[in-house]
Amino acid sequence: QVKLEESGGGLVQAGGSLRLSCAASGGSFSNYAMGWFRQAPGKEREFVAAISWSAGSIYYAVVADFVKGRFIISRDNAKNTVYLQMNGLKPEDTAVYYCARSRNNGRNGPYDYWGQGTQVTVSS
Repeated sequence: QVKLEESGGGLVQAGGSLRLSCAASGGSFSNYAMGWFRQAPGKEREFVAAISWSAGSIYYAVVADFVKGRFIISRDNAKNTVYLQMNGLKPEDTAVYYCARSRNNGRNGPYDYWGQGTQVTVSS
């Protein structure tokens, strides 16, 4: 069974950085696009970033406008892991961050497996 497990969340001051990891197990990884989403208290879950699958060595990434220039998504197929490097964190980035898997490239998925999430809290 496919399992996605996020890690790397925590408490950080505004302007700081965190790197989230999402380790996949129980299924193919390299043939799937991977995405990051977040959900803040009282708000709907929103798309953050996605990275494509690739038959070669070129991957395509898409990020939401509100994190453009601050967050970077990457993947390491040898480790079955996708990363989200978050720089210049703001209090409004506080949320539970989830990773998910999709057959389709791009932000729209659909996403068939989700992790349990990791909490990111940014203090002002």
